[in-house]
Amino acid sequence: MRLLLMSDTHLPKRAKRLPEELLDELPRADVVFHAGDWVDTATLDLLEDRSRRLVGVYGNNDGPDLRARLPELAYAELGGLRFGVVHETGAAQGREARCAARFPDLDVLVFGHSHIPWDTTAPGGLRLLNPGSPTDRRRQPHCTYLTARLTGGALTDVTLHRLPRR
Repeated sequence: MRLLLMSDTHLPKRAKRLPEELLDELPRADVVFHAGDWVDTATLDLLEDRSRRLVGVYGNNDGPDLRARLPELAYAELGGLRFGVVHETGAAQGREARCAARFPDLDVLVFGHSHIPWDTTAPGGLRLLNPGSPTDRRRQPHCTYLTARLTGGALTDVTLHRLPRR
């Protein structure tokens, strides 16, 4: 099973559209995750139309239209692993312990907000993944997103994709 992870698209404020490389990944993905801060409903519509399965949440910059359509927390069981999606997890310091305590029944937590790619494992085994942002790199050298595979009940081939500067 192929996974595509993104967050913090901030359209159309930070970019006019999603990068072509990211759009090209959509038909290859069995499941698409979006960890919030869509900003416009057009991006949600596009991902709902082009994704086999979409698991998304709203973020702090998402207004009432998006909040009416998306939860604050989303959960999915895929290939024997329990996934959660949330926009914000707080400060980087202490994140692993804080998330392990908040989400004790998860195997993988996808989050956003910081625009900073993150891949760590908390004590107890919770994998924390932040794909960064494909449209707003902020202080990062590149805009980014993640892909991964679920194989035999394990998350494999977690890959951070760096997009060319526009």
